[in-house]
Amino acid sequence: MLIISEKMSNTVLHIENVSKRYILNQKGNSNDDLRDTITRMTTKVLKPSQSKMEKEEFWALRNINMEVKQGDRLGLVGANGAGKSTLLKVLSQITQPTSGIVKVRGRMASLLEVGTGFHPELTGRENIFLNGAILGMQKSEIIKHFDAIVDFAGIEKFIDTPVKRYSSGMYVRLGFAIAAHLEPEILVVDEVLAVGDADFQKKSIGKMRDVSNSGRTLIFVSHNLTAVQGLCNKGAYLRSGELIKYGKIDEVVNEYVKNVSKFQLTQNWEDREKAPGNDFVRIKSIHLIPKSDILQDNFDTRTAFEISFEYWNLVSDAELNVSIFLYSMTGECIFNVGDDAKIYQKGIVKSSCNIPGDFLNDGSYYISIMIVRDRIAPVYFFEDALAFDILDHREGTDWYGKWPGSIRPKMIVVNSEQKELL
Repeated sequence: MLIISEKMSNTVLHIENVSKRYILNQKGNSNDDLRDTITRMTTKVLKPSQSKMEKEEFWALRNINMEVKQGDRLGLVGANGAGKSTLLKVLSQITQPTSGIVKVRGRMASLLEVGTGFHPELTGRENIFLNGAILGMQKSEIIKHFDAIVDFAGIEKFIDTPVKRYSSGMYVRLGFAIAAHLEPEILVVDEVLAVGDADFQKKSIGKMRDVSNSGRTLIFVSHNLTAVQGLCNKGAYLRSGELIKYGKIDEVVNEYVKNVSKFQLTQNWEDREKAPGNDFVRIKSIHLIPKSDILQDNFDTRTAFEISFEYWNLVSDAELNVSIFLYSMTGECIFNVGDDAKIYQKGIVKSSCNIPGDFLNDGSYYISIMIVRDRIAPVYFFEDALAFDILDHREGTDWYGKWPGSIRPKMIVVNSEQKELL
């Protein structure tokens, strides 16, 4: 049930116990012709067990509860199929919830997929006025923003061309320009911005920030967690149609990454006989320890951390050293470092390596460790010992595209000066 309300204090969206159910494998639909209908009915009579399969239920959303305040910038995160797009369609009145209540205050503009609300036979100019009318805008209001829409979309040469001839990039640029410039109280944007190029993404994020700074509300869905964190102040993590966490964006993203990433930040073996190794050495433990309280469960580009490693040396008077390999998930070796070789007696040997903050780029990594004897002979190679993710963190920039490379050292300007042009 959708309710349009004008008296909700500063709450612009109230979502109460919203669920959405779909029926899977149902052959019949409203577009069936007579032959299809007769075939479907005959199948139900002859094979009743199959008719049961046709009514399999799928719950895209289950008991979603949220309140969004005016001026909030809400980022929806979750894996594909989590229910994000379904929730946006319910909020945008494209589909009705199976149960629950959605209360909306104010005019909502939605950009959920390429070409939403466009008539392919109409020109770009005509579709601007059509979309404005759908949003409840007066013609004078549309004319007021017309030039800004065309300029932002960068389609001036094609404004009088039917949009069916537009590329997907032109479609999404025009659709976003219309939705963002016609001053809706609530702007809803799905992953469609990924269609645009880097310059358009930067412009779009800047425009969405302008929208939110003016006191209007933004709901944004993207798999680009950097853009979500940089733009939004609130977050909602959906998984299999259920709301897992709702609150501050950093906390929500942290919870999402912790659940979806295959972290392996520690390994321990108490029983030496069952530990990996051989007759020379056995692995006791390996840990990845953050040296920062910024994030408790995950690392970002600011985080310094320590690799702590212990192993049993089973041979007397052994000259050993540890060599650590850091790889990207694509298999590229980022670096290989080793400690100094020393003579060890039988017992537990401890080694550690400190990785500074502001060094690694965001991405996924894994660590392998080699124990070397007499400085040249590998004794044991412990492959894929640990795996971890580095989250992105940026300040003072509007660019949230992928930073190239595997390392991203922070540049410190020691000295700079300016000379006047002669």
